[in-house]
Amino acid sequence: MSATPLRVGLVGYGLAGSVFHAPLIATTEGLALDTVVTSNPERQQQARAEHPGVRVAADPDELLARSADLDLVVIASPNKTHVPLATAALEAGLPVVVDKPIAGTAAEARELAALAEERGLLLSVFQNRRWDNDFLTLRRLLAEGELGDVWRFESRFERWRPQLKGGWRESGDPAEIGGLLYDLGSHVVDQALVLFGPVTRVYAESDVRRLGAETDDDTFIALTHASGVRSHLYASATTAQLGPRFRVLGSKAGYVKYGLDPQEAALREGQRPDTAAEWGTEPESMWGRVGSGDSPLTGGGRVEPTLPGDYPAYYAAVAKALLDGGPNPVTALEAAAALDVLEAARRSARDGVAVAL
Repeated sequence: MSATPLRVGLVGYGLAGSVFHAPLIATTEGLALDTVVTSNPERQQQARAEHPGVRVAADPDELLARSADLDLVVIASPNKTHVPLATAALEAGLPVVVDKPIAGTAAEARELAALAEERGLLLSVFQNRRWDNDFLTLRRLLAEGELGDVWRFESRFERWRPQLKGGWRESGDPAEIGGLLYDLGSHVVDQALVLFGPVTRVYAESDVRRLGAETDDDTFIALTHASGVRSHLYASATTAQLGPRFRVLGSKAGYVKYGLDPQEAALREGQRPDTAAEWGTEPESMWGRVGSGDSPLTGGGRVEPTLPGDYPAYYAAVAKALLDGGPNPVTALEAAAALDVLEAARRSARDGVAVAL
């Protein structure tokens, strides 16, 4: 890689920008966090404290006005801003990383992909859950044939948050692209597509459970893959008893794993990948099990060591793509395929029917 790091402008310093993107950018070889865009004075102060020497801009126009001083723009602002900001950055001649979901519709995602291709620029989507510890472990098990032919994939991203937190993510305004279907659903659908390929049929149930809630907070999606695998995906903020993160059932064995990848919690606590002794690792007590004919909760199967999670690998791949011509770690067209599924799920839940793709 070049000795001179790429200068990165980060738009947004809320949860996504401050907890995920800024720390990962700042600790990736070949990248340097140059500018943070936020109009909030407290967040401006926070950015300067957490990243000494970083520049602060009040709005994206101020950032793009000096596009010649930047090498990459990362968009971690509210969902409704993703398309206009990504469009503006690409038209300014800058490669772009966009937090998920890249857009509200698959058509918009494909339009952005076409614009990036026309300009010869990288457009990548931050699907960090591809580098979760359990997902990496499952990919290895599948590659080694440990489970045989997979018949059913169950994936849960469940939380117990009976009280509303407020903010745009819980808004009922369709323009905000809020709700769990497009939030956590973006993760579980993307993972299912990466593992088992294209989808031919989508069925979904989406509910608004909490008092005062305006958008979905309890969603189930059933996918039929062209490969024959069936995926059952859950995204909920109203689960009083959490199920396994993964339950994967195959012709030879199954894999069951409880608990969430520890990287988000570590980042929230201020830990950084370049200083943590064993980044992305979890205690043996959280490891999953592989086996058949018995429940993992009663000791069935063998303990399966969980591979370390590796969120830093995403930005390392972005840097390699820009500096050395490496592959885009998550393309906009991959994100568009996931949005095809999410749009079908929304129609299915609304109309009470299965949707063919």
